[in-house]
Amino acid sequence: MGRMILTTFALVRHGQTDWNAERRLQGATDIPLNDVGRQQARDAVNVLSAYEWDTIVSSPLSRAAETADLIAEGLGLNIARRVPKLIERSFGPAEGLQAGPELEALRIPGGFRGGESDDAAAARGIDALNDLAEEFAGQRVLVVSHGTLIRLTLSRAIGRKLDSVHNAVLNLAHHHAVDGWQLDYYNGERLVEVVES
Repeated sequence: MGRMILTTFALVRHGQTDWNAERRLQGATDIPLNDVGRQQARDAVNVLSAYEWDTIVSSPLSRAAETADLIAEGLGLNIARRVPKLIERSFGPAEGLQAGPELEALRIPGGFRGGESDDAAAARGIDALNDLAEEFAGQRVLVVSHGTLIRLTLSRAIGRKLDSVHNAVLNLAHHHAVDGWQLDYYNGERLVEVVES
């Protein structure tokens, strides 16, 4: 019989960057936060401070790392480390592009030509969270990562397709050693299970 251990995760997308504001695909390109993004990270502290957190980790990309640093400072936490598996999904040659014919020409089922597939990114994200759930079993872990990676990972974890993740808002999930994943908050809103009639 598995141990009854519940590990809680806040998965927070980094604050805004100039590429976010311009609606450009960022992927693994290392684009820094802008001033709006820095303020979003500071504002996130108000929501996150309603909970107790044991540790904070982030993607090594600067927009996530700086968001994590600002949140950690606001909460009085130390950054445990940067986790390479939490880097945003690579969009390959599509990175830097805005919606339009050039971007559409690169689109293939499950992603973009020359980029990481939906499935590969979701598997990497789940791997990262499972590793953290094992390392920090029974603790409350704040994870600062990226929109697409969080969306694909949580969609895979709960078996349901989720919408885009907003910048610097609370996504609260629990990992149970036996029962798997449960998502309580998404984009700052409490999820209510929909019963289909």
